[in-house]
Amino acid sequence: MDLSAVKTALESKSYDKIADICDNLMLQVAADGVAFHDEWPYSVHLLAHFYVHDINSARFLWKTIPSSIKESNPEVNAVWKIGQQLWLRNYGGVHEAVRGFEWSPELQCFISAFSELYTKEIFQLLVSAYSTISVEDAALFLGMSDDGATSYVLQQGWTVDNASRMLTVKKQPVVSVQKLDPCKLQQLTEYVFHLEH
Repeated sequence: MDLSAVKTALESKSYDKIADICDNLMLQVAADGVAFHDEWPYSVHLLAHFYVHDINSARFLWKTIPSSIKESNPEVNAVWKIGQQLWLRNYGGVHEAVRGFEWSPELQCFISAFSELYTKEIFQLLVSAYSTISVEDAALFLGMSDDGATSYVLQQGWTVDNASRMLTVKKQPVVSVQKLDPCKLQQLTEYVFHLEH
């Protein structure tokens, strides 16, 4: 079984493409009737689905993993724990699951990239949902210590009130990009022409 496309994507850090590569490769191998379960990179495949926010596909993949692999491969179970926390929307639990396992060298960079992406997404969620938030809550959401979370958000322009231990969120300016559709421009031109004549 040729997993070179998966290895190449991991080495080039094209993490957003790995789920599709694995899905297509799995379908191809299964269609050819090749026994692949023992060699399949389930940890990478599951994490790739989490990376692109496709929890449902990860759940279905989990159901297809033979129980012998689930029992013999602790890293597959550790990746699945991340998925369980994502499913429950337990933001702090996701960070705990990431930190709670000694990842293999092959998966270490991918896990780090996932963790960094997840932290950025949670930060954007906090920006859109809060005007003020306690240091403790921000730390829980971001999976950091109180000091680490405070430092992180201060770098993003937030302010902190040390007396109340509250953070004031700096809202990002909303940039709206208007795309000029040639069809709409043509309709507008015809409408104006019609009004003038």
